[in-house]
Amino acid sequence: MTRRYFGTDGVRGRVGEWPMTPDFALRLGWAAGRELAPNGDNGSGPRASVVIGKDTRLSGYMFESALEAGFAAAGVDVLLVGPMPTPAIAYLTRTFHADAGVVISASHNPFDDNGVKFFSGRGDKLPDAVETAIEARLEQPLTCVAPAALGRARRIESAAGRYVEFCKSTFRVQQASLAGVRMVVDCAHGAAYHVAPHVFSELGAEVHAIGAEPDGLNINRNVGSTHLDALVAEVRARGADLGIALDGDGDRCLFVDHCGEIVDGDQALYVIARDRQACGALQGPVVGTQMSNLALALACEKAGITFERAQVGDRYVHERLVARGGLLGGESSGHILCLDRTTTGDGIVSALQVLAAMRRQACTLQELAAEVDRCPQQLINVRVQKDRASIILEHESLASAVTEVEAQLAGRGRVLLRASGTEPLIRVMVEGLDIEAVAAGAERIAEAVRTLAEA
Repeated sequence: MTRRYFGTDGVRGRVGEWPMTPDFALRLGWAAGRELAPNGDNGSGPRASVVIGKDTRLSGYMFESALEAGFAAAGVDVLLVGPMPTPAIAYLTRTFHADAGVVISASHNPFDDNGVKFFSGRGDKLPDAVETAIEARLEQPLTCVAPAALGRARRIESAAGRYVEFCKSTFRVQQASLAGVRMVVDCAHGAAYHVAPHVFSELGAEVHAIGAEPDGLNINRNVGSTHLDALVAEVRARGADLGIALDGDGDRCLFVDHCGEIVDGDQALYVIARDRQACGALQGPVVGTQMSNLALALACEKAGITFERAQVGDRYVHERLVARGGLLGGESSGHILCLDRTTTGDGIVSALQVLAAMRRQACTLQELAAEVDRCPQQLINVRVQKDRASIILEHESLASAVTEVEAQLAGRGRVLLRASGTEPLIRVMVEGLDIEAVAAGAERIAEAVRTLAEA
């Protein structure tokens, strides 16, 4: 069944445009609440509860209130934690034994976008079947439970402190100290601005924070994991040992080594996997995605680590890990899953695992990441009308362009086309050993997509 609202990471869109409107958010809260407490009309059923967090976007206040009202109308209690990283909501949902967690965020998108995504009571992403069931309830008339059964709301003042302590507990090295490490942490003016610097400094590191002054409008603006220039400049200027860049909702991280060179999610995943292997704690395959650089697969093969690819999206990486008994997986964008530490992608926890590898092996990040010598990879995003993406991807002229590029790569590369699950884009990726052939091939296919999009 095709889902109307849920993409690969919840519901997302431009604020004020359907479905990111307050009336839809109210209905979404109600529909999700009815799935959680379907028999709670008169208060006789089990009392359900949800944790609601958000990033620093100005529109978060509006959607928080609307979702709260929807859940209350469905008879569900609401625990409000304010601005908190997405993975913190997964953790707090488990901690408070809530039935679900809700995050109001559009991750790395600009401030005028927003979204809503859900976690199950176990702290992992909702299965597709549950999201489909919520969509079905959206078509039903919105009714209110009996007055005595209405949900209550309260704020959890201890949420940030609880999450900071949890993150610190995942840094498992002898003496558990980062003393002597100088780092720059870029919080993207996002949800981690008030927790990430504390985690690293309380472990003993010398921390300089940037992107830690949100104003509701500046989230991800020229900072964070999608804009690394500021972090590169700061690491070089301060002579830091490394830099860590989070995204707007804190579930992914990228790095800058002491020379100012970028270390991406593929390299970070490999660093963690090799460290787990050295400790005898690596279990099952390491799982990447169709977008993971070929160099990661080659490095894993050389190290004797089984590597597998899943569909793009952390939920699909998670599904593959669970099915195959693995613990580590992730995406080039820095969304890394360490299921031996937590249930979902967590930028702070992932960064701590990289730092643990550096500590244990007494190596710089540059030395550890060098084993993944990235193959040239070109990614071009082409904006299209969302309802035309599937038509474009199946068009004969696009298939012809792909065949032409694949012939030019001559078995020394690959082409991947996919529609974004969160934005009205078709992503064109070409990878290979010849940088000129890769760049030319990506532009050739992107031009074919543009022509079809404008037709």
